Order: sequence, then structure tokens, then C-alpha cells
Amino acid sequence: MKKEDNTTGSSPAYHIPVLLNEMMDALAVKPDGVYVDCTFGGGGHSKALLKRLSEAGRLLVFDQDADARANLPDDPRITFMQHNFRHLQRFLRLRQAPQVDGIMADLGVSSWQFDESERGFSIRYDADLDMRMDKRQETTASTLLNNYSEIQLHKLFEQYGEVTNAKTLVRTIAEARKTGLIKTIAGFKQAVHHIVKGNPNKYFAQVFQALRIEVNDELGALKELLLQVPGALKPGGRVAIISFHSLEDRLVKNFFKHGDFEDSADKDVFGAPVIAPPLKPITKKPVTPGREELRVNPRSRSAKMRAAEKKE
Repeated sequence: MKKEDNTTGSSPAYHIPVLLNEMMDALAVKPDGVYVDCTFGGGGHSKALLKRLSEAGRLLVFDQDADARANLPDDPRITFMQHNFRHLQRFLRLRQAPQVDGIMADLGVSSWQFDESERGFSIRYDADLDMRMDKRQETTASTLLNNYSEIQLHKLFEQYGEVTNAKTLVRTIAEARKTGLIKTIAGFKQAVHHIVKGNPNKYFAQVFQALRIEVNDELGALKELLLQVPGALKPGGRVAIISFHSLEDRLVKNFFKHGDFEDSADKDVFGAPVIAPPLKPITKKPVTPGREELRVNPRSRSAKMRAAEKKE
């Protein structure tokens, strides 16, 4: 949900890195340290971090989207892994870096992905209902719309998209797929246009967000990443994560503060956790874009960054 002037790379305008200086400050980059960018994308955060590393420093980057490889700088200190960050520890071990000095992740979708019409992320184009971050996986948005039960569809539209008339939407989808598969963006919009509430662009954006989150199992991947962070960090190492959805932010907040996702850890009679969480938050409140960043990059408006440090 961000845009970058990437005129030096092979693809113009991939995305502007959100909260760039705030991310670098939160990581307190050590010149000779080893760092991980879990969401390489256009490489904006990675390039900024590389500037802070000495020749002895090292940067490992993940991105499940093969298109991101085109944005790699010609730098021997960087290693690209075309994999989902949910496999963090496995690939750190393979790269002889079982523990690192810092981990960063920007969970927003790049403008490049929205602007590539055939990827099916955007309501602005007609294309197949795809929405896969990793083209190697089989499940697409069309798969969900045609095969999920009404209960499953209602849950994802209500929870992930906060669609106000989710039940009506699901009933309409169920009726539409009786007469044929829902395959394209235009076909889907035509099938449900008569039940759209409020601003159509906002409505379909919420619906598409819900589908994208489910297609890519974004919340499941985030949980798996967070559970691996303490083991992947050196004592005193830091993690910083930028989220764009309240569900993502809640997961990050609870894990950094409590060591679990629901604040359900066992507590003593004084309310303190019996087992101390492995991380210590270093941001009391989420860091959000300032006025100038919002002016330059309006897509950053929903960004929230939280950071934590592994206890010694």
C-alpha cells in the first residue's frame, strides 16, 4: 500500500518505503551486523539498511513474489530468498545465520502488485481473480469464491474486510455461482453490484482485501513469523514490523508485549506473567507517518510500526 520511485532499478515505481527513518532508528543498525528484511518488495528498506552496514555487514531478504528479484541491488552483502517469511528460521539456518541482529517486515502490498492488472489485486482493472503473492501456489481468489462454503465466506468478509452486509454479499455470491464459475473481476462486480453499500470503490476494496488476506494466509504467516522471531534474534537484537490492518497490528502488539497473540498467558496473583515474554517492546504506542510523509505518500496513512528487543 505504498509507492516508491525506483528509477534506478529495472521496474519503475515499485513503492515508496513507509516509515523508512523510523524503521532504521528502531533497528539501531550495527555496521557489522546481520539483518533480515522479511518483505523485500521494491527494496526501499533494504537499500537504506545497506547504507548503514559496513563491508562486514550482511543482509538476508525474503520475498515470495518472483518479480521482487528484479529490484535487487548489485551488492555482495545481500542474499535473496524467494520464500515466504513464515520459513524464517529454516532459511536462516541454511544461510549459516541462525541468529541475527535485527529483523524488519513491512506487511503492506506494493503498488507494483496493485498496478499489474493481470495479478488481480486491484478493482481498477478487469482480470482473472488471482491475488496470489506467490504464483507457485494453486489457490486463487476465484478458487475461494467458487468453493468456499457460505459460512467460510461470511467469516472472511466480516473479519478480514469488515464488510457491513457480509451475509447479503455471501448469499448473492452463492446464487451467482449456481449459474457458472466466478472467474474475473468484472464478472464478480457485475454479479454483486446491486447489493453494494455506500461508496462502491471502498466497498470492493474491503471485499478484495478480505480475499487477498485469505488467499495468501497473511495472518497465519504473520503468526508463524512472530513465533520464530525470539529464536532468530541474538540477545539485544531488535525487530520492527509495519502493519496496515488492525488484525495484523493486534497480533504484533500482543506478541511483543505478552509473548502470545491473545494476552492469555498465565499470570501470578499480581497480574504479572508466570513466564516472562522473550521480547521487550521499545515502542509504547505504534509509530505512524508524520504530516509530511502523508502528504508525499497518502497510501501510508494506515501504516503502524511497532518494535521490540530480545531480552538479554
